[in-house]
Amino acid sequence: MTSPATADLPEAAPGGTEPVKLWFCPNDELAPVIAATLATHWLDEHEREIAARFLFERDRRQYLVAHTLVRRVLALESGVPEAEAVIWRSSRGRPFLQKPAQGLPRGGRELDFNLSHAHGHNLLGVVRRHRIGVDVERLDRADRGLATIVETFAEEEQRWVADAAPGRPRDRRVLRLWTLKEAYAKARGLGLGLAFDSFAFHLAEDMGVLGFRPPPDEAPGRWRFMELEPVPDVLASVCVTADTGRSQTLHLYHGFPWSRTAHRQLTLPEPAPVPVATSRP
Repeated sequence: MTSPATADLPEAAPGGTEPVKLWFCPNDELAPVIAATLATHWLDEHEREIAARFLFERDRRQYLVAHTLVRRVLALESGVPEAEAVIWRSSRGRPFLQKPAQGLPRGGRELDFNLSHAHGHNLLGVVRRHRIGVDVERLDRADRGLATIVETFAEEEQRWVADAAPGRPRDRRVLRLWTLKEAYAKARGLGLGLAFDSFAFHLAEDMGVLGFRPPPDEAPGRWRFMELEPVPDVLASVCVTADTGRSQTLHLYHGFPWSRTAHRQLTLPEPAPVPVATSRP
């Protein structure tokens, strides 16, 4: 069961830069029986073996929806049919699409993607010629562990979290920082190999990255960051390589992509400056 990739060639944004594509798909957008059927025909042997290991049906369903979403979007964006896509992983576990020798059927040779899923929600980002990292978290996540998460942050971030009132306001700050840090680490392909206290974000009160202090091994200005709340109480972050001198747009899609549906178009912020260090009494 291989469906054709029905999308047109990639749409270029003003200035010739192709937009970043982001799909937000709750599990409820795909009925369990349909997810299982698609997985049978689309997933490779390795993915089917992983799906079979889950003890709880909710975890298996999350995996099946997330990975059928990946293969469907890659088919739309690359032209490689879902069941024929070869996905390999780096030594640190980051997935990549293996490109055919003759290039991608829908144009070009470069395509990067990144997946995140949490508690019934899936987020998938796709970009050409650049690198992307995404992360999604529910604000009402049951397995808290937020105090442990904060301990991994840089000192200035820990202070910013502590300045918020306990409860929901503080939890929101923690998860905003966490999703941004995860997205950045995934974009770089380092995952848990990158110490989360080696870089820091300066965030606006409501939403938005005001400043970014990169790790010592990276120059500033390389990345653009965006925070999103695609549905209430679900926080998402995107990190993408900055296309110097050009504006970059983001197309946000909602639901499972049977075809290319209407999207919300957003402008990615400029790379955040390095925040000025301030002393604290």
